[in-house]
Amino acid sequence: MPTIMPSIFLAHGSPLLLDDAVWMAQLAGWSKKIPRPTSILVISAHWEQRPISLSSPEPRDLFYDFYGFPAKYYQVRYPSPPAGPLARQVKELLGEVVVDSQRGLDHGAFVPLIPMFPKADIPVLQLSLPSSDPAALLALGRRLAPLREEGVLLMGSGFLTHNMRAIDFSGRSAPPSWATDFDAWCAQVLQRRDADSMLSYKNAPGARTSLPTQEHFLPVLVSLGASLDSTEEAHFPIDGFTYGSFTKRSVQFG
Repeated sequence: MPTIMPSIFLAHGSPLLLDDAVWMAQLAGWSKKIPRPTSILVISAHWEQRPISLSSPEPRDLFYDFYGFPAKYYQVRYPSPPAGPLARQVKELLGEVVVDSQRGLDHGAFVPLIPMFPKADIPVLQLSLPSSDPAALLALGRRLAPLREEGVLLMGSGFLTHNMRAIDFSGRSAPPSWATDFDAWCAQVLQRRDADSMLSYKNAPGARTSLPTQEHFLPVLVSLGASLDSTEEAHFPIDGFTYGSFTKRSVQFG
């Protein structure tokens, strides 16, 4: 009988994360405390598509969905095995699902997977974000929750704060109050698994400046939704800030 897997949300960073020894070690250490998944389903901030879609169940080249980075980041590989059984499981739960047979994993998936599961020996699929409506995404998480009982790791991947106009690569500036306020609000609400508060996250302290656009926040709603019908605790394996105003806060349910 497969182990019931947690539902998680992580901050995935840019490809530069691959050269951040501290962050890489944090992700690697977290994965060692999680039971080995039978497969992994990633909901990344970088794929918004409706109707809901799955990446290719057969191995494809990675999707290098970033621009202007050094050449070495376009040579990264993550050759995970075929994920046909997971695709069938998702279709059984969700019904009508489009399979994009040409789409490989984007950096919201492969960047954190490299430190967490470096052998690339676990089947991985991505699921698109089909909506920006919080209630719909919580409901999607609920529909995906039975996968946890089959040993599937549900992985939301984004950033709880994501303001590119406020990015600071120097590492010398303290996080601004709007970012720390919203991060603190997220910590309190996620700790309580408070779905009602999450429905109105745009009204939270600092939300407007923390999230000029919403796509990086949305995956946490799916991860939370997959936890709502269970009695389990939430905790934060990684926190702190990077790039000045970007919180690294990551959450594990279960």
